[in-house]
Amino acid sequence: MKINITQSAQEYLSTKNIGQRHVFLALDDGSSKFSKLGGSCSIGNKFQLVVADNEDADYTEPVENNAGLQLTTGHDEPTYLGEGLTLDYKMGLLSLRDNSGIIDNAVTVTNFVPQDDGDGKQLKKDMQELGNRIC
Repeated sequence: MKINITQSAQEYLSTKNIGQRHVFLALDDGSSKFSKLGGSCSIGNKFQLVVADNEDADYTEPVENNAGLQLTTGHDEPTYLGEGLTLDYKMGLLSLRDNSGIIDNAVTVTNFVPQDDGDGKQLKKDMQELGNRIC
């Protein structure tokens, strides 16, 4: 998989303290372990860049890019991505598109902070609350 990261997106990402950290292109629709978002209105059309200090066994698919990022994605994400993948930054938003058009016009950049609430109840609660506000 290959993605073109425009100059404006590269400039924006340079403000996010990524350096040589790992970056995961992850779904943000409740289906990934990095997502708090949930609900049928977001399936397959919400993405995020997750910045982490370590590799992740679930995000090992390399994404070739022109920005020099250590960028990988998971096994499910390519299902929603086509040829001509581009990440751009315009009017204060990161947008992800491919040859078919815009996939997500509000890609977020998130620093991964490991959370272990034991039984997962807090994560489920957070997802429900956020999902109720956006869907």
